[in-house]
Amino acid sequence: MGTFVRAGVLAPLRPDRYLRMAAAARGGGSVTMGFAIAAQRCPDRPGLIDELGTLTWKQLDQRAAALAAGLQTLPGTLRTVGIMCRNHRGFVAALIAADRLGVDVLLLNTSFAGPALAEVVTREDVDAVVYDDEFADIVGRALTDRPDTARVLAWTESTASAGDLTVDSLIAAHHGSKPTSTGRKSKVVLLTSGTTGTPKGARSTSGGGAAELKGILDRIPWRAEEVTVIAAPMFHAWGYSQLIFAAFMATTIATRRRFDPEATLELVDRTGATGLVVVPVMLDRIMDLPPAVRRRYPCRSLRFVTASGSRMRPDVVTAFMDEFGDVVYNNYNATEAGMIATATPADLRAAPDTAGRPAAGTEVRILDGDHREVPAGDTGQIFVRSGTLFDGYTGGSPGTAKHFHDGFMASGDMGYVDSAGRLFVVGRDDEMIVSGGENVYPIEVEKTLTTHPEVAEASVVGVSDEQYGQRLVAFVVLTPGASSSTDDLRAFVRDNLANYKVPREIRVLDELPRNATGKILRAELRASAED
Repeated sequence: MGTFVRAGVLAPLRPDRYLRMAAAARGGGSVTMGFAIAAQRCPDRPGLIDELGTLTWKQLDQRAAALAAGLQTLPGTLRTVGIMCRNHRGFVAALIAADRLGVDVLLLNTSFAGPALAEVVTREDVDAVVYDDEFADIVGRALTDRPDTARVLAWTESTASAGDLTVDSLIAAHHGSKPTSTGRKSKVVLLTSGTTGTPKGARSTSGGGAAELKGILDRIPWRAEEVTVIAAPMFHAWGYSQLIFAAFMATTIATRRRFDPEATLELVDRTGATGLVVVPVMLDRIMDLPPAVRRRYPCRSLRFVTASGSRMRPDVVTAFMDEFGDVVYNNYNATEAGMIATATPADLRAAPDTAGRPAAGTEVRILDGDHREVPAGDTGQIFVRSGTLFDGYTGGSPGTAKHFHDGFMASGDMGYVDSAGRLFVVGRDDEMIVSGGENVYPIEVEKTLTTHPEVAEASVVGVSDEQYGQRLVAFVVLTPGASSSTDDLRAFVRDNLANYKVPREIRVLDELPRNATGKILRAELRASAED
């Protein structure tokens, strides 16, 4: 209770307001609940700020109800709605509307190519796709063999063509209407990152309730009815979870369709945001801005910058906090397991590469190949148990049997816990490179390379080698004006690591390939190195 009062979740409101909030909480699934409660708690406060302007919580609620009523008029039976949108009001309205209808929601990656999208929408049996017009060609190709799948435009760069079904036209046609209850509960299908193949769909179980909420609020300083900028893509598990959490906290959600480092700082300053939600590469891009540009936006209102989705660069974390204050919180999450650990600014000052300490209600074990716990400091496979573990992949998804042991689920990562209880992730269990009989984790070599003053980014992969089984190949992005050769970089690694950890080859790239959430596409690098 003390945590909820301190965070403003429980506040002095009129009894009738709390009664309406309680009634709203019974009106739908977990998505609807947060937005509906906010619409009753503070109906006239800004709920969403995007490039089209501001919507109040009441307007958001009314638009979602009208859209739900409109979707219900589509021909055929509506069971699953796919959403392929960037961050904007259309995405939010479609998400809430589908949840109100009790139909499942499939969040689609905006970086999908046609074949991958076709495979996913067929596998998940999608009945309607809500999408931005920039993805019209991709969606059209993906639905070639699904002519009965409805198509609804959520964002158009110009005026929609006559006959196009749009989110705005459905809302206008059904303004003031409410959908008929179906009695079903919606489930949101989140796609895994899919860096090694077509993403799998994972349905999450119910969350940890009040205990989980308390755990987050005790670790990260969210406060109700403030402003949070969500730069992370909302289709991804991380951005989606923070969107839902912001609604429960009734914090105004400020967002842009595309990430731009300077525009993000400007949005924080303009709105007086106290929170910023990012994926780690966004911090890299902010710190890549010229210092004079960053100084235009001091962002003094910021109380927390919360990040997840890929590895954080220790040097960037430290530099960001030196400039903007000790506000960075690193979160180690998994689509299938929810929040696993959080590193506070104090943790990151002590160990900038830590994933932090286990979240409240979450247990972490580090096990060896025989499922025995390893001593502190020793590397093993990370296993997790919490109240938010998923209930299996969706029908037809590959790999339906996730590795469990004694009630703990394998995260798919390797790591260790230090003597202070902080968790460190050293890489994916399938990323370990065995070269000449020695185990090498790419992250150790990458971290060494990025300590070189002329290396901006680095990624290391293992490729087949007749003599050693595997050899290391490094890909680096150099800083502007760098003069170091690849031989210089190999010598630098040799001076800092064991000889078997020195890459046999280093290739220089203009940029590393990444997916929409900032994860490096190692499969692409590995394929390039094998050529």
